[in-house]
Amino acid sequence: MKITAIRIYQVDLPLREGRYNWSGGNFMEVFDSTVVAVETDAGITGYAECCPLGSAYLPSYARGVRAGLDEIGPKLIGHDPTDLWPLNHHMDAVLRGHPYVKAPIDIACWDILGQVAGLPVYKLLGGGEQDKIALYRAISQEDAGRMAEKIAGYRAEGYTKFQLKVGGDAADDIARIRACRAILAPTDILVADANTGWTKADAARVVAAVRDLDVYIEQPCMTYEESLSIRRRTALPFVLDENIGSVQDLVTGIAEDAFDVINLKISKVGGLTKAKQMRDLCVSHSIPMTIEDTWGGDIVTATIAHLARSTPERFCFTATDFNSYVTVSTADGAPRREHGFMTASDQPGLGVTPKWDVLGDPVQVIR
Repeated sequence: MKITAIRIYQVDLPLREGRYNWSGGNFMEVFDSTVVAVETDAGITGYAECCPLGSAYLPSYARGVRAGLDEIGPKLIGHDPTDLWPLNHHMDAVLRGHPYVKAPIDIACWDILGQVAGLPVYKLLGGGEQDKIALYRAISQEDAGRMAEKIAGYRAEGYTKFQLKVGGDAADDIARIRACRAILAPTDILVADANTGWTKADAARVVAAVRDLDVYIEQPCMTYEESLSIRRRTALPFVLDENIGSVQDLVTGIAEDAFDVINLKISKVGGLTKAKQMRDLCVSHSIPMTIEDTWGGDIVTATIAHLARSTPERFCFTATDFNSYVTVSTADGAPRREHGFMTASDQPGLGVTPKWDVLGDPVQVIR
């Protein structure tokens, strides 16, 4: 089997809440997502999606996905999409870095492999470890009272895990954490995610001020070294995200006891092949993971669901249903949230079919 063409589509995904705010005054209102179709000479097409969280979150941006695919796409024609590691090695050889560009190619090839095998992707990733995947809800940064109100509303919809966007003024963030923890049940999970927004001084102040609460501290500072310093100052459970982007980062963090949980974002690490490698390493070291991505719609959500469903429940800290955050549906067959849970399709591959009337004509075709 050979790759014969790569079709690239662009779609805007407006947010249901209108706006999503996080540290540093950053915000998004409409996400620019790229959908990729990898065609083969066997008549089988695989689909994937990549949607960076703007250009101020990670070293990635929406137009960079399409520019990068234009660069590497011609060099992938003729390769066997079911040879996943050789394909990844080839992509790494022809383009250094930029894992988010390579991710949709890798994911679409997993979709192809599943269709060829007649199996859902989660079976190929290790098998069905859990039938229902617990979801978290990210709470956009606002004043403490408004954030607590939003948590109460989402809790009524079945969510029991919440990620609070902090990383602003330390006093305001302390108030946000306290207000939101106060309305939750003891069994509910609260994560205070600074998204690299605190200085070490502010992070130290916050973790000391909330040390009596049941709360996780996520990615407090910009660098790994700064965050590790805060890790060593608090007994609160600790999550790293932005600083864990590769197997090498993960190995270093495990060796230095830098975290209790990681956020495993599929496109950030280069796709399902490398995400599986990191997932399996975490499981081997008893490290729970949030299985997610930078953002996206139906196809990203399906991809998350397959990796999460093949992850032991004990080590799947939570996952994300990004398609419930946006107003546009781009594919049939994608997971749908029910009472704070979702699952992956049992259809071959990812189990999704793009809605061509929504995606329109491709913006790029590579042959």
